Amino acid sequence: MSSASPTPSGCAAKPSPPASRKTVSVNGVVIPRAAIAQETQHHPASKPLDAMKAATAALVVRELLLQEARRLAIPAEPASDGEGRRETEDEAQVRGLVEHEVRTPEADEAACRRFYEQNRRRFRTPDLHEARHILLPANQADSADVAAAILARLAVAPAEFGDLALAHSACPSGRTAGNLGQIGPGQTVPEFEEALAGMTVGTIHTEPVRTRFGLHIVALDRRIEGRDLPFELVQKRIAAWMTEKVRRMAIQQYVSILAGKADIQGIDLAAATSPLVQ
Repeated sequence: MSSASPTPSGCAAKPSPPASRKTVSVNGVVIPRAAIAQETQHHPASKPLDAMKAATAALVVRELLLQEARRLAIPAEPASDGEGRRETEDEAQVRGLVEHEVRTPEADEAACRRFYEQNRRRFRTPDLHEARHILLPANQADSADVAAAILARLAVAPAEFGDLALAHSACPSGRTAGNLGQIGPGQTVPEFEEALAGMTVGTIHTEPVRTRFGLHIVALDRRIEGRDLPFELVQKRIAAWMTEKVRRMAIQQYVSILAGKADIQGIDLAAATSPLVQ
């Protein structure tokens, strides 16, 4: 009985190198690995490989645009900003190419007004809340029991809120009856904001509100309703946003056309994990 002969080494398929080790090139121009590694710092990601892919895609697009700018003899006229920063020759030439080749229409008043009407909630001042609280710290073992006792007392004597805040609150506001003043979006933690939004003015929250700081006994004294911003006040902001969105889409399409005509090795731009145009 003969033993099975070993598989010839030449018959075994060699695995493809990982994306980070492939030679990346655009029309024969190689993108150095060192340049990709340096570019990675501008593309934060949860996984190093994703950051590397995004950096590679960015450099490939840059090279693609730079080659086209040179083919069209686009002049390089570096610009400076008010802080003294100046474009490189390559950056200026790529910018010149985009300005010369990509045309984007400006958003007119009718388009801006349609967007405004369809997104009214985005153009409204936020509600403000005037509230008081008593904070029982998270690391206090009996916080839940103390909170229950305070709520029970407030149920029959709500006027004692200030005294109870002074006696029990771990927040500096306890010295001023627990008063937090006016609270707007982002000024406190999400759980606290959510509780305020669901409360009726003049009431105390029926249960302690739990946040990373501990347990809060919350009283809502006043709600200042937000108001709609007039179209005239936000028209320029809408127009700028819409024009920039269309511009990015147009550049994306332009890059896709150039990529379709180019010989790009080592990366699939269509599968890039980040936008091709920053």
